[in-house]
Amino acid sequence: MTSGQRRIGAIFIPDLPPEDLRAAVEAAEDAGVSELWLWEDCFREAGFSSAAAALAWTERLQVGIGIAPMPLRNVAITAMEIATIERMFPGRLLPGVGHGVLSWMGQVGARVASPLTLMREYAPALRALLRGETLSTQGRYVRLDDVRLDWPPTSPPAVYAAGEGPKTLRLSGEVADGTILTGGTSPARVAEAVALIGEGASAAGRTGAQPVVVYVAVAFGTDAGARVTAQLERWDMAGQTDRILSGTAAAVAAGVEEFYDAGADAVILQPLADESDLAPFMRQVAEVAGRVL
Repeated sequence: MTSGQRRIGAIFIPDLPPEDLRAAVEAAEDAGVSELWLWEDCFREAGFSSAAAALAWTERLQVGIGIAPMPLRNVAITAMEIATIERMFPGRLLPGVGHGVLSWMGQVGARVASPLTLMREYAPALRALLRGETLSTQGRYVRLDDVRLDWPPTSPPAVYAAGEGPKTLRLSGEVADGTILTGGTSPARVAEAVALIGEGASAAGRTGAQPVVVYVAVAFGTDAGARVTAQLERWDMAGQTDRILSGTAAAVAAGVEEFYDAGADAVILQPLADESDLAPFMRQVAEVAGRVL
């Protein structure tokens, strides 16, 4: 079950260097954007240090990590990172974990034979540690002996999991607090994902809200058509124009409504890789938010 509460935000893509982050987050806060998401791609910006810096530079902005790869990080370390940031900036961190790109995990010697087993062990352990529980478990990948955070969050944040395939989406509904869908996901695919997440939640006997966050690539402006065409070719999705929204803020807002109608709770607008100046982009995102919220 999704939460039914509409949210909208923007993304700082790791195609940009770390030194560009401050200007982007300050532009987002100045424009009135409520959420800024980033992620931890190999071998670019680190997720938790970037999130902590973004929170320190702002007063109201919520910052999402979607996602940090589970194979790269021991679950106790991830819990410590989240708890530390949450205690310093209460209620403003939106943490997410996922499989990571398998080829990158292989490059660093962290690839696991069963990503689904890792998620099944990792997400519940992470959530338990953030609740302040003492945990001992001997799983295939997650092994903890009497581990408890000395400084757990006063109020543990929701832990999101990223998913694409049917098995991962069902598992996210079973073990996570919400699900992140990657950029390039169409409204039709969002509807399919929401159903799969719901199946997982029902199978686990879970009845609470399961918010669904979807990244939606956007090109604003008069040259948007050509930029969309080029981006779809880079994604090997030539002609699939429902994967990217484009044009004026009004046109993008109309497209965002389709994602809400498909069951998404949060639509997070993602600049294309050629978007080097994010301040105008953040202002456009704020205008879209004003139209749809």
